[in-house]
Amino acid sequence: MTASDAFARHLRRLFACRDCSSVEGRPVTGAVPGAKIMLVGQAPGPREEDAGRPFAWTAGRRLFEWVERLGVSEEEFRARVHICAVARCFPGRDPKGGGDRLPSNEEITNCAKHLDREIELLSPLLVIIVGTLAAARFIGNSSLVDVVGRLHQTAREGRKFDAAVLPHPSGRSTWLNSENNRALLGRSLDLIAGHEAFRATFG
Repeated sequence: MTASDAFARHLRRLFACRDCSSVEGRPVTGAVPGAKIMLVGQAPGPREEDAGRPFAWTAGRRLFEWVERLGVSEEEFRARVHICAVARCFPGRDPKGGGDRLPSNEEITNCAKHLDREIELLSPLLVIIVGTLAAARFIGNSSLVDVVGRLHQTAREGRKFDAAVLPHPSGRSTWLNSENNRALLGRSLDLIAGHEAFRATFG
């Protein structure tokens, strides 16, 4: 089986997955076979399933404003970077109000096999981590002040790669109200732009 066949087989399994009865949506992933950069977020929102791609609405607009600071358009980025999340289905609304529900530990665990398989198949050189939930899963630290603005060397599924962390681009987040935090975001973007995988992908 070729690498392309193996990736296509993985995607069939991913999009057919119904392991979590607690979620409201169906799997969403911006699949790019052969990508050497992955972007990993938290979970899709309520409209991403209809759009057929992650980061398709408000948070996506802010994320791709950051991407444009790297000299890359949204279309180019989506075409060359594998975009996924620690949970692939919309978890539903928070019953306590205030936005979307965070994916549960069980949902994240169920979805981990898909993320692990993609890392195994793609062997990324750079993983862009978006938000505290994904940072905790990859870096083991969800404090944005500690992890944004640095390049982390980490591993998963026996694959070693570099990781850069961005804050979640949700409009509800106030983290970027701080000038110091905005400087950390700029540093992360500079590290991404200067990474060999980014230069090879978009050079």
